[in-house]
Amino acid sequence: MQKEEIFELLKKSLTELFEIDPAKIHLESKIYEDLEIDSIDAIDMIDFIKKQTGYRLEAAHFREVRTLGDIVEVVFNQLKNA
Repeated sequence: MQKEEIFELLKKSLTELFEIDPAKIHLESKIYEDLEIDSIDAIDMIDFIKKQTGYRLEAAHFREVRTLGDIVEVVFNQLKNA
């Protein structure tokens, strides 16, 4: 799976699960500040990623990310190394 595909997957989850305006969703978007994702929402997003990719972000990974681009990098690197 390429980085662009992972980003589109994230974008889909944010629009479907949280009804976030797609115009607000960019690689540089800050998860908590810009998109107003809280810890409960983050768990739902992690579950969505797992269902779509087979890869589950560990809580430790998610604590380290700040932007959507960070999530893309973590998922991409984990899938690449799997």
